[in-house]
Amino acid sequence: MSYIRTATPDSDAPRIYQIRLEGHLGRQWMEWFDGLAITLTEAGDTLLTGPVVDQAALHGLLKKVRDLGLPLLSVIQIPPEADEPDASP
Repeated sequence: MSYIRTATPDSDAPRIYQIRLEGHLGRQWMEWFDGLAITLTEAGDTLLTGPVVDQAALHGLLKKVRDLGLPLLSVIQIPPEADEPDASP
């Protein structure tokens, strides 16, 4: 099995992640989660969204999620073009 890493044009830029947790988390936790935006969904989940500088920082965030005891539902990386404003009129 081989692993090939393809470089992106701006590979040093923080990547945007969205972490979905089961249950609602209060906004007072934003600082503890390194400034990630906290969004509460109508389905009863919490979305933590924002830039993560590297894999070590991502693992640190996931450790904090574990320490809270909230079930982790998903972790996704948001493509760079998804967080850019729409250029169409």
